[in-house]
Amino acid sequence: MTAAVQEAPPAPPPPPARQRRLCTADVVAGLSVALVLIPQSLAYAELAGMPPERGLYASTIALLVAAPLASSPYLQTGPVAVTALLTFGALSTQAPPGSDEYVALGLLLAVVVGAVRIAVGALRAGVIAYLMSQPMLIGFIPAAALLILSSQLPNATGADAPDGSVVERAAWAVAHPGSWELAAVLMTLAAIALILGGRRVHPLFPGILVAVVAATAVSELAGYSGVVVGEIPVGAPPVSVDLPFGELGALLVPGVIIAIVGFAEPASIARRFAAEDRDRWDADREFVSQGAANVAAGLSGGFPVGGSFSRSSLNRLAGGRSRWSGAVTGLAVLAVLPVVFLLEPLPKAMLGAVVIAAVLPLLRLGAFAELWARSKPAFLIAAATFAATIAFEPHVERGVLAGVALSVAVHLWRELRLDLACWRDGSTLHARPSGVLWFGVAQALEERLLAVLADEPDVDRLVVHLDAVGRFDITAAMALRAAFEHARAGGVAPELADVQERDRRLTVMVQPPDAGVP
Repeated sequence: MTAAVQEAPPAPPPPPARQRRLCTADVVAGLSVALVLIPQSLAYAELAGMPPERGLYASTIALLVAAPLASSPYLQTGPVAVTALLTFGALSTQAPPGSDEYVALGLLLAVVVGAVRIAVGALRAGVIAYLMSQPMLIGFIPAAALLILSSQLPNATGADAPDGSVVERAAWAVAHPGSWELAAVLMTLAAIALILGGRRVHPLFPGILVAVVAATAVSELAGYSGVVVGEIPVGAPPVSVDLPFGELGALLVPGVIIAIVGFAEPASIARRFAAEDRDRWDADREFVSQGAANVAAGLSGGFPVGGSFSRSSLNRLAGGRSRWSGAVTGLAVLAVLPVVFLLEPLPKAMLGAVVIAAVLPLLRLGAFAELWARSKPAFLIAAATFAATIAFEPHVERGVLAGVALSVAVHLWRELRLDLACWRDGSTLHARPSGVLWFGVAQALEERLLAVLADEPDVDRLVVHLDAVGRFDITAAMALRAAFEHARAGGVAPELADVQERDRRLTVMVQPPDAGVP
């Protein structure tokens, strides 16, 4: 009886080839993203402590500069929430937000961020983007999102909160519902429902645009009495190299942090889309692209920018196929600048709603439970980073530094632990170290072996198995040799066993070939 031959299922069609030139789909996608970016840029400028027009400036020339240098065909550059918060944290203690001095420092900060990213890319050190531990990011991102959301509560409720930190102003607004404006609260809730609900209806539903147009119309026609965006200067971005370079020292550390931490979002977007398309992505090239965009933003009136997950996803869904769709977005925003005065009646409650809707998906706290179940040290890193980010506000970059320092400390703690399994077989003592044998554990290795021999005075043979060793350096080899010399002096015959091929070059220091390395 002949078995039936089953045909293999047809292979899935290959992903569409990446377009290298501008096409009609790129124009449509770029314009679609611009409709979302314009109100978002105003909202993120508010979050960064900048005048609203600065968000528009950061959404024009920076995008044109980034496009030809980008690696990902979908990545959309411009103002983003986390980078805006980091910008506010870096500058708010240097000058009053919104002041001319503050704006000038923001321009310089963008140039610093850009220079760092260009340097990382030019040195082909893009791998640095992957060195931030996931527990640190799991702690920092929701903490930053919580601070961003808190910063928008006064706008969203229409409450005239007194001066203070982000947390203090948010707490005051929540504790004084009598100061809320009903129109602002209703507008905020309706806008959030429209933006988030629209995404469920269809990913391309322009919820932000509909909400902004409706709110502007209501404000203009119904006589909205709350706080509005107000005057927005009309004109091209002010290109200038007149920056306060004397303040460079104060902005260097925040600039490096924004350059690295702010790259996590565009890196994750680009890698994900490249994997789905089975295409290559170059982190070094993207660092250069994002760096050039920041330098351009700093020299054209903007502030630090990054890659947006939501706008990049919209770009892809809308049919974008090449990096030139980002340039179309920049040109579209540039073309709109002469008529942005139409947005002057836009209630600030709407800007708060746009920001809140953007960061709500970042409040993912379920990962904390997973870390607790699987790794207590990783949970400690995440929880400590979360707490430090909140506690150090507005210096949220210190939360990042605390998380990085704790990640390194936990790593060193793990690397400094020496696992040594020992057992006897008659008069032979067996020892199997595991993990990494490096200079940090070399002394402990020698002392542990000698201590075990001291506890077993009747053994006459010591066998050290190296099959569980992940790495073996010269300092550990010298420590092991010293232990063997002490063993021989005490009448014990030492030898190595299960030596891996890669380690034979070093183990000859411990046991010469004529001694018979197994």
